[in-house]
Amino acid sequence: MEGLNQTSSVSEFILLGLSSRPEDQKPLFILFLIMYLVTITGNVLIILAISSDPQLHTPMYVFLSVLSFTDIWYTTTIVPRMLVDFLSEKKTISYAGCLTQMYFIYALSTTDNCLLAAMAYDRYVAICDPFHYVTIIGHRRCVLLVAFSCSLPHLHSLLHILLLNQLTFCDSSVLQHFLCDINPLLKLSCSSIFVNDLTIKTEGLVFWVTPFLCIVFSYVRILIAVLRIPSAAGKRKAFSTCGSHFAVVILFYGSIFYVYLQPLSSYTVQDRVATLVYTVLTSMLNPFIYSLRNKDMKRGLGKLLGRRKS
Repeated sequence: MEGLNQTSSVSEFILLGLSSRPEDQKPLFILFLIMYLVTITGNVLIILAISSDPQLHTPMYVFLSVLSFTDIWYTTTIVPRMLVDFLSEKKTISYAGCLTQMYFIYALSTTDNCLLAAMAYDRYVAICDPFHYVTIIGHRRCVLLVAFSCSLPHLHSLLHILLLNQLTFCDSSVLQHFLCDINPLLKLSCSSIFVNDLTIKTEGLVFWVTPFLCIVFSYVRILIAVLRIPSAAGKRKAFSTCGSHFAVVILFYGSIFYVYLQPLSSYTVQDRVATLVYTVLTSMLNPFIYSLRNKDMKRGLGKLLGRRKS
């Protein structure tokens, strides 16, 4: 990341964080430390449970284990920096450090986005075409979907970082946020942001809206298929299979669209709270949502924890 500040007169940014009141810093530090430890522990348990149980070596749980792995790094990109700032008087981040953090936030959040779409496709095939599931979602296609979900987002992120690096920041170095995000950075620029804004509204929308529409399409087809199931027990089983995934989708996309599908000028403190939902909260809740409502995962976790005790 050397040379990232060649086009900018700003060498570092000041992150205002969630609160500027000194009495709030220690309680926030404790709260986010607990959330971070819960996130890491929960997602590590999900990965270990899936890897240690041969019955969970199916595409659905492969996607889930990769999602948990991504969430660990996604949270680690954000929360440790927040914890340091809570206990620091000087809440600064270097220009290169800021763009590096934003690169990984964009890459990993887009990876989550693609994985959620892959999981929706997997549930769609499992419920709507169960007899051909093994041939449609085979090992090769599963690997391709994971590879696509984990590689292409880095190109998306790199594009936005390179465009952002062409801007000049000269009026202020104070970021109205707890992390380096593109909207607060664009508001600080004193050069034209037309290309950046256009890219967000075109390429950015393609990367985010396309997977979302795939998810919506999958769930509409799933709903139609479930309503055709004659037995109430069959309907309950189908809904429990994809209900947890749908809850994550609502939480994740609802907060992201709230933040980014609005004019840059209207970016406010409420957006910081919404950012917390899709960056920190969903990563922490994913293990609970996927394990508490899933019999296979509860069995796998039970076997894992039982093995550890013995």
